[in-house]
Amino acid sequence: MHKKIQNRAIFQRKYKITVLFLLLVLAMTIFLSSILKTITSERKVPSHNKILHDRSFRGAIISKDGYTLSNSNKTYQAVIRGASIKPNMKNTFLKLFSIYSGIPQKELRKKFKNKKGQKIQGNIILSKIIPSSTAMQLKSLAIKLRKLGVFQSIKTQSGIDVLYGLDIIENGELRRFPLHDVLSPVLGYVGKKSDGHYTRPEGKKGLERHYNEYITSKKDGYFKGKRDVLGAVIHDKNSINRDRVDGLDLHLNIPLAFQRRIELMIDNMKRSIEAQEILVGVMESRTGKVLALASTERYDPAHIRQSDVPKLNPKFSEYPYEAGSVIKPLTLAIALDHHKVSPQTWFNTYNGKMKIGKRRTVTDDEKFASLTATDIIVHSSNVGISQISWRLSGKQFREGLLNFGLSKPSGIDLSRDLPGQVKSLHLLNNKMHRANSAYGYGMLVTFAQLFKAYSAFNNDGIAVTPRLVDYLGDGKGKHYTLKPKVGNIRAVSKTTAHQIHNILLEVVKRGTGVKAQYPGLEIGGKTGTAHIAKNGHYVREYHSSFYGFANDKKGHKYTIGVLVIRAKKWPKYFASLSAVPTFKNSVQILTEQGYLEPEPVEMPEEEQNDTQLYETEEEQIQETQSSIPKEAAKKTISKKKKPRTITQKRKKKKSIKSLFKRKEKTKTQRKIKPKPIPKKSPHELFEDLF
Repeated sequence: MHKKIQNRAIFQRKYKITVLFLLLVLAMTIFLSSILKTITSERKVPSHNKILHDRSFRGAIISKDGYTLSNSNKTYQAVIRGASIKPNMKNTFLKLFSIYSGIPQKELRKKFKNKKGQKIQGNIILSKIIPSSTAMQLKSLAIKLRKLGVFQSIKTQSGIDVLYGLDIIENGELRRFPLHDVLSPVLGYVGKKSDGHYTRPEGKKGLERHYNEYITSKKDGYFKGKRDVLGAVIHDKNSINRDRVDGLDLHLNIPLAFQRRIELMIDNMKRSIEAQEILVGVMESRTGKVLALASTERYDPAHIRQSDVPKLNPKFSEYPYEAGSVIKPLTLAIALDHHKVSPQTWFNTYNGKMKIGKRRTVTDDEKFASLTATDIIVHSSNVGISQISWRLSGKQFREGLLNFGLSKPSGIDLSRDLPGQVKSLHLLNNKMHRANSAYGYGMLVTFAQLFKAYSAFNNDGIAVTPRLVDYLGDGKGKHYTLKPKVGNIRAVSKTTAHQIHNILLEVVKRGTGVKAQYPGLEIGGKTGTAHIAKNGHYVREYHSSFYGFANDKKGHKYTIGVLVIRAKKWPKYFASLSAVPTFKNSVQILTEQGYLEPEPVEMPEEEQNDTQLYETEEEQIQETQSSIPKEAAKKTISKKKKPRTITQKRKKKKSIKSLFKRKEKTKTQRKIKPKPIPKKSPHELFEDLF
């Protein structure tokens, strides 16, 4: 019995000693872990070292003539502790901060109270997005407020008195678009990407999205060194400096002066013909360098409104549509390439009406008993082009369209490049479907695809990929060129391309594109007016287009595309009255800017007066009537005009208003010798516009 009691006592002592030992081990572990945490964590006591961060920027987008279209600035936020402002100095603080920041005092007062109406004693964010220029002023204000004694000390939980002031903290990067709606929606817009402390822009559409990987900020910089008693970093041999690496800059092929003139011109054309939207593209036929890509549906990427949402998607590559008759030259080119026809091959066009089977009938606007393959394009005969397509097999026709780049991405460097749609081989083996596709119905194409396809007729059969960006550059001056995802393609043979080139010249000389004629230049192209389908039925709404080229004898060659969407003013929805004049306006701007140099030609003065097309006919009539007295006007009309020689010359400096004014008549009738075009700097060209 005694032994049992003794053993129990020994066991209890062992248990107590074991528990005590475990408690000591636990206490030691906690102690050591706290020491380790203190060593490894950032201490809140003043450190001997200090780091100055230099965050990198997103790359800028720069026009061909050196203007910044998009760049980034740092943003800051203003933070204050509610309890740190002396009650009797609060009005002074609010008044001065309002003056420096531009934020109304009423709005600032609301920030000092919570939802229940109670005063906030802790941190208050007065403004989350402050530009760098304002931030510098507010930092200066913070020093002045300290000198004025606006702030008071606050006791922390540890009992230390701390004097808090106005803090201006760097919190992000803001994307700027200084020229507002210029070149939108090509530039695109950005969203925000935050890591909880710092916010950076992220591309969402257009060039901002397509090149997001390359223009995004690369690596932040910093300067690290010992600090003095005032907190400034000491520059010595032990300090470490790492330069920041910004994103690459995009250098465009597009000159701002030319792009802006195209935009102003199509804005005027849109009002004149009451269109929903007009698209225009101009590029070098040999290189694919885009000089202008303009839309009338523009927006300010820095201030997007609800009404701007339909404008955000660039229709150049994101709007597949049935193109109509502009497909006819492609159909003929495929047949010529397979040696199924020649430009002089005759076809029975049945006076503009031909039946396919029992229920289908193909009709033409102009009635001809027969036409050559050339005249089928010149007079835009549906009956004739249908028969040309029947000389091809479904496979030959489909592969020919694919060779032009249809039904596949064009390769243009925008955020989204839709492929469109060409009918399947099974359907194209059917004569009716092949005929339908031969004149541009039953298929979907984009502006960029046809823009690329038509360059083949001005470039020996090679369709070049439209390129908006020339190169990417870094801060050290190095240039980097990216290959397009879809390169140039051999659409047709050189011989076929020259044959179609000459046929397109005939379209402008004596066909549906006569209004595109421009004295002293080689102009070719094809019109297209196609019904728009809604809910499976064609309605009285139209896509009007004109794709072609403009060349001079100096070797300058440009491919130009025009698409007019839903022109409402009758009969302006026809391509010859909407897309063609827009094309000619573009050629005239090319001439005025010195990209094309027309040869002097003999022409009547009446035709000379029609070369300026920036105004509608009604505006020209009103201006003429208001500027010429009635009696003088009668005499002028009765006089016979003698032919004279004209030479297109670049205009002198002029304002935007002068771009839309009619060219004055020249009283003297004499031959004008061509003079060299005066050179202007990019800044002079830009000032002409703004």
